[in-house]
Parts: sequence; structure tokens; C-alpha cells
Amino acid sequence: MKENVAYILECADGTYYSGWTNDLDKRVKTHNSGKGGKYTRARLPVKVVYYETFPTKEEAMKREYQFKQLKRAQKEALIKGDTAE
Repeated sequence: MKENVAYILECADGTYYSGWTNDLDKRVKTHNSGKGGKYTRARLPVKVVYYETFPTKEEAMKREYQFKQLKRAQKEALIKGDTAE
């Protein structure tokens, strides 16, 4: 059984993407191959910078929604582990 994952990806141009999937390796591989047009920005490579696993799809989707609400500075702080606000 595959895990449900909410993730943040960093694109080569410094932008961040967030989402959820039950196969993170496949999502990153598809993106970096240039076939994930919906998720790509000029087909630049990405790397996983943060992820969390959840037992259900619904929980992963809720966390993804929270990621999407974060501003870039907040995402960077989350990734670096800064807790100061």
C-alpha cells in the first residue's frame, strides 16, 4: 500500500509547488522528465524539500490545502525548520 503524502517541491528557478499524492517518487520523476506539464513551470527540474505522510487521502489533501495557503517566506521557514514568527 502506498502512503498518502503532502509535499512541497522547489523548482530550479526558486519557486515552490505543493500538492499531495500517493506516489511521490513517480510525481517527481514525471515532472523532471518534462511530462508533468500541469505541474511544471517551463519544465524546470524540481526537488522535494518537505513532505509529510498521512494514513488517509483526505488528511493529505487537507495538509496540501494548508501548504497552498502559505506565503513563500512561510514555506521557506517551514522547510528550514525556523519556528520564530
